[in-house]
Amino acid sequence: MNAIVIDEIIAAIGASSVTTDVAEMAPYLSDWRGSYQGKALAVIRPATTEDVARTVAICAAHRTPIVPQGGNTGLVGGSVPDGSGTAIVLSLNRMNHIRAADTANDTITVDAGVVLQIVQEKARSVDRLFPLSLAAEGSCTIGGNLSTNAGGTNVLRYGNARDQVLGLEVVTPQGEIWHGLSGLRKDNTGYDLRHLLIGAEGTLGIITGATLKLFPLPKSRAVAFVALASPTCAVNLLSRMKRVFADRLVGFELVSRRCIDLVLAHIPNTRAPFATPYFWHVLIELNDSRADAPIGEWLEAELADAFEAGVALDAVIATSEAQINELWRLREEISEAQRLNGKNVKHDISIPISSIADFIEQCDAALIAEFPDIDLVCFGHLGDGNLHYNCGLATAGAVNSASINDIVYRSVGKFEGSISAEHGLGQLKRDEIVKHKSAVAIQMMREIKRALDPLNIMNPGKVLQ
Repeated sequence: MNAIVIDEIIAAIGASSVTTDVAEMAPYLSDWRGSYQGKALAVIRPATTEDVARTVAICAAHRTPIVPQGGNTGLVGGSVPDGSGTAIVLSLNRMNHIRAADTANDTITVDAGVVLQIVQEKARSVDRLFPLSLAAEGSCTIGGNLSTNAGGTNVLRYGNARDQVLGLEVVTPQGEIWHGLSGLRKDNTGYDLRHLLIGAEGTLGIITGATLKLFPLPKSRAVAFVALASPTCAVNLLSRMKRVFADRLVGFELVSRRCIDLVLAHIPNTRAPFATPYFWHVLIELNDSRADAPIGEWLEAELADAFEAGVALDAVIATSEAQINELWRLREEISEAQRLNGKNVKHDISIPISSIADFIEQCDAALIAEFPDIDLVCFGHLGDGNLHYNCGLATAGAVNSASINDIVYRSVGKFEGSISAEHGLGQLKRDEIVKHKSAVAIQMMREIKRALDPLNIMNPGKVLQ
């Protein structure tokens, strides 16, 4: 049966799109962190949406599971097959064309396999901004970004990935094509299928193309690294900045002292932002579409007021693009620095902004009481309530991780937060989510899955069991 499926796919889309070679398949069968390893019948690399549809139809006829894959940069095992070897991996990395850029409508239409950075560069080439931005933007793809509803550093101003999409092209689990590449901003004609597919992690269909929103390209930027006494001060400063700058405020990132120490220790050519070590920091970015907007002066004035009010302790305001990049590097290299430092348990959580300071204080205390030598590395997108609350492990990591997760997730629940803010559920949180969403919500999700994918061939074992 397995050979028949592969032979039919080869006949339908060509042998050059199919590989069963063990060495060639290897990069598609594990995630970039090495946390998940699977097996597959074959790796399929279609060149067109029609090829995807033909492949899915064949798999549906034989009930062969399909694991869609973009850049394979996910953090929860969503794009890696299980160990059974019964699934195909369907990689969209050959579908990498910019289809159209419409500056009058401020949209860009792309294949799902286009790398995020390429979309950003194309937008800049027509004097526009595509604002989705995250650490993996040089290798992650639009399809993967949409399937996980990616977040990143600009959510405060522009929203998550779903907020930047107007239309989708999708292959259904039956192998049909939904041609939904609309550039309309208003279309109130029934259920919004676009938002059902975004964030579904390939469990309801395969996104093959998208029409994305473009924005005016910022012509001026102001960036500051600000020292504070506590997360409470960070939340207060955020409120002040939002009140004064509104949509000009595009980034507000929380960074603990431990994060800075790790970056300085493990990342070459980095330096401390202040001579005096402080416990907490925020990285602030403003931008404006006018080149002559004095946003640097405005930021300096507002920070001066924050000093007078006792909210801020110190600040460095970048005076050049090189300094802007240097300050942002301190934030962007935190995850890599922690990886180099040793084993850790990662948490991608969201908390109401008003409760973040209390969450950090109480969760820190609960973890330290249980694990006195735990290494707490807290940072993230404070402006939208998303914390990367990571825990370094000195010993017995495999044993401690479950206990650490239990403490963190109970704290998240206490403050009515979410255990997944922007990374998705994948395999990692598939079983955990049933403890944190209501039985009604889980049942609705299961019913949607059964209705759209009754054969359960679309990325089985992800999101829901």
